[in-house]
Amino acid sequence: MQDCPDFEIGGTAVARGESQQINLPVVSLYTNTEMAIPVYVQRGKRDGPTIFVCAAVHGDELNGIEVISRLIQSRSLKSLRGTLVAVPMVNVYGVLQHTRYLPDRRDLNRSFPGSGKGSLAARMAHVFLREIVAKCDYGIDLHTGAAHRSNLPQVRANLDDATTRAMARAFGVPVLLNASIRDGSLRQAAADLGVRILLYEAGEALRFDELCIRAGIKGVINVMRYLEMLPKSRRANPIEPFIARSSGWLRAGDSGIANHIKALGDQVFEGELLATIADPFGMELDQVRCNGEGIIIGKQNIPLVQEGEAMYHIAYFREPQGVAENLELLQDSLLPDENF
Repeated sequence: MQDCPDFEIGGTAVARGESQQINLPVVSLYTNTEMAIPVYVQRGKRDGPTIFVCAAVHGDELNGIEVISRLIQSRSLKSLRGTLVAVPMVNVYGVLQHTRYLPDRRDLNRSFPGSGKGSLAARMAHVFLREIVAKCDYGIDLHTGAAHRSNLPQVRANLDDATTRAMARAFGVPVLLNASIRDGSLRQAAADLGVRILLYEAGEALRFDELCIRAGIKGVINVMRYLEMLPKSRRANPIEPFIARSSGWLRAGDSGIANHIKALGDQVFEGELLATIADPFGMELDQVRCNGEGIIIGKQNIPLVQEGEAMYHIAYFREPQGVAENLELLQDSLLPDENF
């Protein structure tokens, strides 16, 4: 979908070489307060692809909001080809309430493609799909972990598709997951429209994490460079991405108070002790041990656990040592950049 002379969202047209802030109307509150999804459109003077970058599909996932804020202010966009559609807050209701869900208690990311006559979640999904996703060639959906859970910077996508895989590698984080598509997700709806999309996961709900934010903004710009929407960087990307062969959660074998020994991003080995679980009197009840060599890409943060609760998300690689080394390179590379 190459640039057309007239690009329109919500009835507002944006010409080539212009930028525009647009309020995309959605269902009003019962207080008679109008609600709208904030959208920023910037168009280059030259033809190129159209990409959307969105955050806060889950209203408590805030890192992506800051990623988009910095993206919009980036000097790199002065050389933009094509069209950038930036949506910092999709689930505006959830952002207001500091919650993952919509007022109807539905998950927006399980409500696509939606319907103009369905529930609040279905109507919102329908508007976003029609007005944003369907008008783009590519997309990047920014997420964090849930409440009290942190995710290592990682990209999830359909890596069986060559173009999507190349975009994911260009993003520039060490961990890539070939993630299956869930029914009702934005990824599924985008795929059905032929829109290639990456999902970036990093950090924890309701928290800003500077490393995750910097990795996010750098990754988005890297993808736009790969798509030739921005000039190539004169500096080589030092990060080598690795595709996980599988991943899974390790769960608590008993209820109690967890003492975490291993941290997010640590390389772990089969049989290694990750955490102990004790009762309130300090009596050890359980040991959480790793079931294979891998990298911790997700972790529960709250020390209170129930039996069966997911505690560590482990990604398994053919070369876990290489992943660990590139995670260190990632941290070293995320220094302030004059182009951001």
